[in-house]
Amino acid sequence: MFKNGERVQLKCLYCGKVFKGGGIHRIKEHLAGQKGNASTCLRVPADVRIVMQESLDGVVVKKRKKQKIADEITNVNPISSEIDTFTNHVVDVNTGLLMLGEPGTVEASSSMLVSQEGTSNVSGDRRKRGRGKSSAVEGNALSVSTVGLGAKRLNNPIHMAIGKFLFDIGAPLDAVNSVYFQGMVDAIVSGGSGASLPSWNDLEGWILNKSVEEVKSDNDKIIAAWARTGCSILVNKCSTQKGRILLNFLAYCPEGTVFLKSLDGSGIINSSDALYELIKQVVEEVGFKHVVQVITSGEEQFIVAGRRLTETFPTLYWTPCAAHCIDLILEDFAKLARINAVIEQARSITRFVYNHSFVLNMVRRYTFGIDIVDPAVTRSATNFTTLKRMVDLQSNLENMVTSEEWMDCLYSKKPGGLEMLDIVSNKSFWSSCALITQLTNPLLQVLRIAGSKKRPAMGYVYAGMYRAKEKIKKELIRREEREDYMVYWNIIDRWWEQQWHHPLHTAGFYLNPKFFYSIEGHGPNEMHSGMLDCMEKLVADGNVQDKISKEMNSYKNAAGDFGRKMAVRARDTLLPAEWWSTYGGSCPNLARLAIRILSQTCSTLGLQQNHFYSEKLHETKNLLEQQRFKDLIFVHCNLQLRQIGSETKEPASMPLMSFDATNMVEDWVMGNDTFLEDYTYSEWTALDPVSGNKMLLGPSTDEFEELGAGFDDYEIFNRVKDGDN
Repeated sequence: MFKNGERVQLKCLYCGKVFKGGGIHRIKEHLAGQKGNASTCLRVPADVRIVMQESLDGVVVKKRKKQKIADEITNVNPISSEIDTFTNHVVDVNTGLLMLGEPGTVEASSSMLVSQEGTSNVSGDRRKRGRGKSSAVEGNALSVSTVGLGAKRLNNPIHMAIGKFLFDIGAPLDAVNSVYFQGMVDAIVSGGSGASLPSWNDLEGWILNKSVEEVKSDNDKIIAAWARTGCSILVNKCSTQKGRILLNFLAYCPEGTVFLKSLDGSGIINSSDALYELIKQVVEEVGFKHVVQVITSGEEQFIVAGRRLTETFPTLYWTPCAAHCIDLILEDFAKLARINAVIEQARSITRFVYNHSFVLNMVRRYTFGIDIVDPAVTRSATNFTTLKRMVDLQSNLENMVTSEEWMDCLYSKKPGGLEMLDIVSNKSFWSSCALITQLTNPLLQVLRIAGSKKRPAMGYVYAGMYRAKEKIKKELIRREEREDYMVYWNIIDRWWEQQWHHPLHTAGFYLNPKFFYSIEGHGPNEMHSGMLDCMEKLVADGNVQDKISKEMNSYKNAAGDFGRKMAVRARDTLLPAEWWSTYGGSCPNLARLAIRILSQTCSTLGLQQNHFYSEKLHETKNLLEQQRFKDLIFVHCNLQLRQIGSETKEPASMPLMSFDATNMVEDWVMGNDTFLEDYTYSEWTALDPVSGNKMLLGPSTDEFEELGAGFDDYEIFNRVKDGDN
């Protein structure tokens, strides 16, 4: 929704069609593909089309419920007239969807924005905002989520009972995001009012025993795939709240990740000998013939242990975690003076916003519920995902700080508010943010690829780093920046050196048909050498090695089935391992090797572990208790991994100021005492709930598809600037 002169118009975010009239019902017909008063959108995603179709089918029934919901809201909230006005202008009551403004065209005075007292500003007239606590409460009542969900949810006794239970046991509140939560509730409901509840003895007895058996049965199905795809042993290091260092051992293959065991590594973490013995034992338990690689962090003691491991088991590789390397690259990027200065400016905005409920509510109204801090998997990555989010919301923030609502606000006169106005109004700040975003987005994409749950990363990471360096070079040359792109390349090469030379990564690139057939010329020598190295290491039989060498010529020349039109089309559509399984029948030995290499991951990220059981395990001296806690950890971690593998939609976002998100975002929301002069507006109870619709930020991208084809910059392959040799 945007203003065109005095008229408010709607624009489809998918196909760009502009609607000069007809209202929300017309654009729903457009998105649903129903013949009526609008043409059909040809680019709308299938899930959105279904939602719109369901909305249109149920529109009559929902209109009948509208008055009933309004009556219920009236019983809870005394300012229902303002809510009704807000609902008519902002929320489609038939779907609960927020009609979003187009970035760059949303005006602070448009009918989408709501005044402090809760009335929509259709005429542009503004009332004076109250500055007492009651005014903040009224603003809170205008939350889009509150309006959309209705009063029933606010007073739901089931929700209250669940909340009291979680509060009583001190459970993390994101427990409600578990895929098993709804199943538990359904099972209780099906048992009726007289359903019996498990006792302590039941939980630690037959329920735990049966859960262990079920998890082992699920694991056996995954383990059966190792003979074909091989597996990667992941050594994940983490710290508990009490300072204990845990070493988690997992085994990855495309069928799923299996948690093997967890050990207290506090006393051995700096000993390469002890780490070697520990990892060696795990490899032997898994079966070294199944293990393609062991992935650890890139610290010195793990490097030494990894080298010894490859000497003991000549048919496997040690690999440093790609995600950890990328995180170190981003950390060094953030230390560059120019980038660090921009990050600190951006943090001054977010720290001010997230420590004052009044300001945060105002920001969320202007950004339509979207937070300006965007947490990523690491603290370093969060620096750059948040800068990108702020660039996406630039026009919304500019509209806010230039509005009468902001000027009349008490906080606009505070030091933090004045600083926020200066920074948001500074074109140089936004230009620098945009440049930094362009330089770091490719690395963030590789980070997501390395830890992807959608597909094995081995066939993509090498190409991802190539693209990252290529985009950095092109961006700085295009802008004619005074900084040379080699400043950034040198940082990348410093941390990525082990990865560049790693045979598995180069072989993964070589065996991905989408990339291999788009290389200009014959490609760099190290790529071919990496492929030969993998052949010698992963295939012990010399006769089979010779057969693979002959079959490689068929692959290079796209001979036989490799050259079929179907195979050529499938280079871009099938996963690399699936492509080899489908079209590699004439080269069975090479196909088996390709599938094993392309089925591996590149990262140890993934397990979200609760350390409560681990702490108890290492504190107790009773052998029976130790075994029980080992079983609890085994079930807990494997259920977490199944939950990750079974996600069919994007997980619910975690509140930025929750305990679990603090580690990633504390630099961006950490308080500053100079801002906390008036606690009236700093109470968390005055906060509107987060209700952002990410459609405002545009459609999400597929990092794998964005890698594209075509690799012809030998400056990148050789990792030196032209003329430096």
